Amino acid sequence: MDTIPQRNEGDVDLDLHHLQVFDVLLAEHSLTKAARVLNLSQPALSKTLARLRLYFGDPLFVRVALRMEPTPKALELAEPVRTILKKVSTLRSEHASFDPKTSTRKFSFFLIDAGVVKIFPTLLNYLASEAPGICVQSIPCDAQHLDLWLESGLVDLAIGSFPSLTMGIRRLPLWTETYVSLVRKDHPRIGAHPSKEQFVAEKHALVSALGTGHEHLSIERIIESEVPRRNIVCRVPVFTSAAQITKHSDVIATVPKTLAVTMSRDLDLQLVEPPISLPKLQIAQYWHDRCHLEPGNQWLRNVFRKLFSTPA
Repeated sequence: MDTIPQRNEGDVDLDLHHLQVFDVLLAEHSLTKAARVLNLSQPALSKTLARLRLYFGDPLFVRVALRMEPTPKALELAEPVRTILKKVSTLRSEHASFDPKTSTRKFSFFLIDAGVVKIFPTLLNYLASEAPGICVQSIPCDAQHLDLWLESGLVDLAIGSFPSLTMGIRRLPLWTETYVSLVRKDHPRIGAHPSKEQFVAEKHALVSALGTGHEHLSIERIIESEVPRRNIVCRVPVFTSAAQITKHSDVIATVPKTLAVTMSRDLDLQLVEPPISLPKLQIAQYWHDRCHLEPGNQWLRNVFRKLFSTPA
């Protein structure tokens, strides 16, 4: 059981970072996950939690089974802390100036791995010349936190197709994504244009979007409805892993075309036109209404539009 030392006046003070750690711990129920979201080491996060406990004279979070559960005191603090973070974010949006040439700001995105492969090389090359001090971070998509973290400013943009993002969220279309399949080049049965019977008879690696809020889930469900369950031999959380599997087996993986083109070149794979009807997904950038006029967020959105927007 956690014991809390007596706090003397002036022993410890809090800053915005401490409140952000508190807020993320409330959402994640895990020191490991919270450290990953905040891009901190676990010892650094544990030290911050210790200061929070000392300041409030309460354990705040206690381990129950495999989760860090909030104490009644932490639940009491949740809404006031969130209100403070929102007000600070609003103040920053209204009064902060932004110069990409001198900024050392870190921008965070909700982004699936296919988006990382498409976006980051081009984006990093652009930043190297236009904004050399800026750092970017990809955060795994989590449907439970998408709107909350966009609203709080913990995440600057979501890039993808997220139909659940509606209230208070703005969007700007970037490109239309189609899906193709990947197989190894010397696959014994599958060529560039297989029949539906050939396609569904093969073994498949399925990329699961469950819990991400991403519209890829609709593609996943169509494949599940067309391919017999016995032929879906593995499920993985990321597209790049599925591509690696096809390199070293006879398994088929169906992935976004923007990723497939890169992976087919890097891994010497064959592109296959899937003989089943798959919808196109409109990929957009999403941001919260409260960040609409924030100079840094505006600049970032313009960069994405410049680098990645294609005609409809």
